[in-house]
Amino acid sequence: MKIKLNQTNYTFLSDNSKECGDDTAFFLCEQNAQYLENAKAMQAAAIVTPKELEHILDLKDIKIVGITGTNGKTTTAAAIYSFLLDLNEKVAFLGTRGFYVNEDKIAPKGLTTPLLLETMYNLHLAKEAQCDYFIMEVSSHAIAQNRIEGLEFALKVFTNLTQDHLDYHDTFEEYKRVKESFFQDDSPKLINRDAKKIEFNIKNAYTYALDAPSTFNILAYSLNDGITAVMRHFDKQVDFSSPLYGFFNLYNLTAAIAAVKLISQHSLDDICAVVDNFAGVSGRMEVVSERPLVIVDFAHTPDGMEKVMDSLKEKEIVVVFGAGGDRDRKKRPMMGRVANRYAKKIYLTSDNPRSEDPMEIISEIYQAIAEKEKVKVASIREDAIYFAIDELEEGETLLVLGKGDEEYQEVDGQKRPFDDREVVRNIIKEKFNR
Repeated sequence: MKIKLNQTNYTFLSDNSKECGDDTAFFLCEQNAQYLENAKAMQAAAIVTPKELEHILDLKDIKIVGITGTNGKTTTAAAIYSFLLDLNEKVAFLGTRGFYVNEDKIAPKGLTTPLLLETMYNLHLAKEAQCDYFIMEVSSHAIAQNRIEGLEFALKVFTNLTQDHLDYHDTFEEYKRVKESFFQDDSPKLINRDAKKIEFNIKNAYTYALDAPSTFNILAYSLNDGITAVMRHFDKQVDFSSPLYGFFNLYNLTAAIAAVKLISQHSLDDICAVVDNFAGVSGRMEVVSERPLVIVDFAHTPDGMEKVMDSLKEKEIVVVFGAGGDRDRKKRPMMGRVANRYAKKIYLTSDNPRSEDPMEIISEIYQAIAEKEKVKVASIREDAIYFAIDELEEGETLLVLGKGDEEYQEVDGQKRPFDDREVVRNIIKEKFNR
């Protein structure tokens, strides 16, 4: 990335050594340190460290909140952002869905956590817009590669930990270690006590839970037609309600409420009063059709699938899903076993096959499904969705999992336009004439 700074002895700053020269300085961070000598050979106008850039851009006095975990990062971050906006705060949000400043979308979807220079420039844009808060998702890749080098967090939030990204981290133990490393400093932190235990620095640590004793506790709740719950924080008890579906979203909302309480001066009553305004995140438990009931969700891990399907376990579930190619293969049979446990009918198909043969991916899922009679296979994703809707019976609920609000399908190095939600809408329009 190349940004304009207009400093005394240079105009631009880049994290790409090849772009350096008389008017362009090199942004040196841990991730690109190997290119320092090349930047010097290109006669970079200066070498700028993250700490120096923080001073140049004057990034003090903005509260950065980082959310990490296997599932729930996007919804929790988006909820914090929504609550703060509704409380008349100025706030920015950076994550899977793009970059937003106050209520304006500044940049489209990209990496969950961008390269450090982009994040710091986004912080600068947020400061220019007079934002007091900067909410960001923090991926395990970003932690491992130190793409958050030098950032001072006002709060770090842990949602949960289950198997994912083992194509990158090799083992669950390493994945867990990377996540834990984010919580080892003295920064204020908010930890889900009901999730798989992680090691963290107890200094400035707060907790939330439904079961375990914690700083923020859910005393009672109902998941019928949305979420209603009672939260306790010390001797204070407050009700809140939400149109969101699912047990896992109760955790996401609890984390978001607790986070806003910890970083702002707003009362718990005022925070809980705006919870109902948050309609959720596109592609996360998104109801695309009510008759028949079709829900699209991003769930692409065994745990993510289980959380979504368990939240609808009172219904007869039909599911369409696959698994991404060139990614953690160990989770494929686990996803098959989850579907077998919860679903009445299963349609196996492609997700983002990338360089792999879709039928080989499907086969690895299929082999783990005990009740083979439940399964139909259609390697073309649009066909699988069509068959599932065409064969949907009265009282059944269709879940289309894995891609959420993605607008493409990645096949053989190409990103082809594809949106589960649009496919569902078109099929329903064609079939039901509505």
